[in-house]
Amino acid sequence: MAERGALGLLPRQRGNEADDGPALAMTASSAGDVAHIAEAPEAAAPGEIIEPGRVLALADFAPPSLGAGERLVRLAYRLGVPGGVLRAPFRKAPRARLLATVENPLPGQRAAGTALRAGWLTVHGGRLALADLDYASKTITPPFERALHGFRWLDDLAAIGPRETGAPIAERLLGNWLDAHPRPGKGPAWAVGNAGQRLLGWLIHAPLILSGHDKAFRARVLRGLDDTARWLDRHVGKAEDRLGEVAGWCAIVAAGLLLPEGKPRRLYGEAGLLRALGELVGDDGGVLSRSPLAQIEAIELLVRLRACYRAVRRDPPEAIPAMLGLLVPPLLGVLHGDGALGSWQGAGAIEAARIEALVAASGVRARPLRDARQWGYQRASAGLPRSATVLVVDAAPPPLARHARDGCASTLAFELSAGRQRLVVNCGGAAFAGGAIPVRLAQGLRATAAHSTLTIDDTNSTAVLINGRLGAGVDEVEVERRQVPGEGGRRGATRIEAAHDGYAPRFGLTHRRILLLRDDGGELVGEDQLVPSGRRGKRGKVGFAIRFHLAPGVEPYLSEDARGVALALPDGSHWQFRSGGKSDGMRVAIDDSLWADGQGRPHATKQIVISGMVSRGGGSFPWVFKKMRDA
Repeated sequence: MAERGALGLLPRQRGNEADDGPALAMTASSAGDVAHIAEAPEAAAPGEIIEPGRVLALADFAPPSLGAGERLVRLAYRLGVPGGVLRAPFRKAPRARLLATVENPLPGQRAAGTALRAGWLTVHGGRLALADLDYASKTITPPFERALHGFRWLDDLAAIGPRETGAPIAERLLGNWLDAHPRPGKGPAWAVGNAGQRLLGWLIHAPLILSGHDKAFRARVLRGLDDTARWLDRHVGKAEDRLGEVAGWCAIVAAGLLLPEGKPRRLYGEAGLLRALGELVGDDGGVLSRSPLAQIEAIELLVRLRACYRAVRRDPPEAIPAMLGLLVPPLLGVLHGDGALGSWQGAGAIEAARIEALVAASGVRARPLRDARQWGYQRASAGLPRSATVLVVDAAPPPLARHARDGCASTLAFELSAGRQRLVVNCGGAAFAGGAIPVRLAQGLRATAAHSTLTIDDTNSTAVLINGRLGAGVDEVEVERRQVPGEGGRRGATRIEAAHDGYAPRFGLTHRRILLLRDDGGELVGEDQLVPSGRRGKRGKVGFAIRFHLAPGVEPYLSEDARGVALALPDGSHWQFRSGGKSDGMRVAIDDSLWADGQGRPHATKQIVISGMVSRGGGSFPWVFKKMRDA
């Protein structure tokens, strides 16, 4: 990897260290360094620099080792020879049936299941009346589209109680869907990701949809299972993105395990799945879309598939548990002290209970990944374990357009929490738009201004396009991370410095951000710098704004000198924010903001905004968040 000075250079699509846990508590240091942060760490004794990770090399997972006969069977099936012909060419085809019952490894949401029983499909805080639902509609919003055609509501229905309670509802809704889609076709229902999720859901929840006494309906559902599996065999390579392809391959393998004469399909599916996983996930275990929601979905797919292997008493390929072991630590790295998810790449604060259930089902015990160069999120934790201060920074370029579903221009944004209380957040929620959050807000929630970072002239650091895609902007991010030892009465700290070139073509300025989290967790010292990117700086001035979106419940009070903000947190603690920079017309203000919770519901909140004019020759804007001692 190329280097520029001491900084590791990350390319457009951008090693790995587990979080060793917070350091022991130490007394708070002075906040008087706010005007000199750029120089202070350099003056300290040199700490160990964490080496930059390798340039992205896609994880290569080879299919299971097979004998010559099985390799020939897999090849023949891939070429279109029916599985029944390959398994028993001279036998009568077996009747349609399921070979095993799968124990659902992931519980659904009881509240959503109760709403289904009451006649409502609820998704991300929005709801649709089942009685008025058009199962062939092409105009419903993406979240409802994925829930309806992916049958993800089966988990919720199974969570409301005994099978007899949910089975009639499941059979009625499934019958309505089959009426609208009697055979494979086109449109949202037959996107590979939705079809894969649907087939996997049908196989896992077979007792819920096949427990009735109507033999004609049972035969119809089994025919639907077979038709969908055959359709996926032919179309899985045409998926809308890599995650959709992985969903399709997981469903193919599950069908190969649970439907008769399925061995050729299983062999074919395992090879395709492992290849697709290698193209979905980077070397450090983060999906290339950099989306925590996609990370969760990938883990869920593999956990459900492993349950299908367990149902037929067969061990999965070794690469599947190995991949789960890669996927879980990066996800843990973007959790806060409350155990819930951070707001990155369109995600909201998915609840701790759901994350805990997912990690438990994965069987992976790991520490959070703190230095993930390809996944792109830097994590630092300081203070006592139960009340640690957690800092998460987006220190990589945005995802490439072909990977992004809800890509956000969030480079160099950060989130901060103290114990179980969030302090600085991003708005999040772009992936939930279409539920309680209106679709028209999606573009704004993906913008740089919706994240806790710096903007120039109210523009995005990377162009935000329609359909979740991103355009030109940040191409390279420089990252340096080191542990700075304490000296001269100062406490040790984790120092993260990063810079991006997103504004260089338009304004001739590079944004550099330095963050210093003290080891006692009581202080985050930061500095945003705008540095000329060429040999000769441009003339004139340009407007800038540095935003710090505050978590719900945090009450800000502007100081009399308009240079600081007192922050009262819901848990009774108090923090103080101070700005130490000088620039034309620079001021600190409190403005309105929005934050999306784990259910996709928007909450009104506040943000601190430092704004002013800066010379094209550059400028420096230091600031600090400091926890106040109890009186």
